Amino acid sequence: MNNWLNKMESKFGKYAIPNLTLILIGCYIVGYALQMINPNAAEYMKLEPGYILRGQVWRLITWIVMPPYTMSMKGFGIFFTVIMMFFYFSIGNTLERTWGTFRYNVYIFGGMLFTLIAAFVCYFVFSAIAGGSVQVGDFFTTYYVMMSMFLGFAATFPDAKVYLYFIIPLKVKWLGVLYFALMVYECGQYFHLVLQGGIYYWVPIIAFIASMMNFFIFFFSTRDFGSYSPVKRKRQKDFDRQMDAGRRQFSDNVRRVRNGEGRSEEEEASEQMSGQANPYGSGRKIILRGFDRTESAKTPRHRCEICGRTELDDPNLEFRFCTKCSGSHEYCMEHLFTHVHKSE
Repeated sequence: MNNWLNKMESKFGKYAIPNLTLILIGCYIVGYALQMINPNAAEYMKLEPGYILRGQVWRLITWIVMPPYTMSMKGFGIFFTVIMMFFYFSIGNTLERTWGTFRYNVYIFGGMLFTLIAAFVCYFVFSAIAGGSVQVGDFFTTYYVMMSMFLGFAATFPDAKVYLYFIIPLKVKWLGVLYFALMVYECGQYFHLVLQGGIYYWVPIIAFIASMMNFFIFFFSTRDFGSYSPVKRKRQKDFDRQMDAGRRQFSDNVRRVRNGEGRSEEEEASEQMSGQANPYGSGRKIILRGFDRTESAKTPRHRCEICGRTELDDPNLEFRFCTKCSGSHEYCMEHLFTHVHKSE
């Protein structure tokens, strides 16, 4: 899975949509506005394969605009809806920054694609059983897709804390287990009705499984959510700060040597006391040979093995050699912690 994602990202990564969570939240706001203007608007936007096959193709897109039924804009529910939107916006942006824009796009659109396919499968199967067209759109919404986003966040940052009802501190992993258990319990209730003869209650069960497929595939096939733990991210940030300080010091030394600026007596005394004095003697100058600027501007010195970008594509890009790969393999910071380690 990781190899496939890396190959796809190298080819199609430039087409990834940044700030996807903000776009989804904006779609929900449009959906609320349409329902306030026309309370019956939802009936024309739901994911109903039967109507789509009859020409209402806009439903392939408009079902994404419909907010989850758990979010209400009536009465006191407006407050909780706004809080939930901010919450999903926060965790979605965090996942996008952590996984990368392309992988986050694949994760969200994968859940939507599985939901879309499952809706058509259910329509054809149960229409054939009933001998006529059936409606399944009430169960195929973005509710479970948003829940898969939360489960992905819980799997990536299991020890992050949230405050339930703004009071009770709770680790995200336990909240994720609780939400998943509730959804499984809900599916169990539907399955109980199936055993009693209600065969059409398979539809919500299939809707749940389909929209969770993106989470199952990512988690069990990549198995690299631990690479994004807060401890490793903090270590990476500390390493980046140290590297930045070293680069600044090196640039300052090069500038001073080229300008013929000597070091002060205080600096030399400090270096001698710390054991870092110039091994060539304080009275001998170090001459740095300059590189051919014309040649270096054309030939990149660094290249990411996953996306192929170099420092010529973006001067702000940083590159590292992976210490876990056999041989010398260089990656940009976006793929340093997400690539599959190579062994020779």
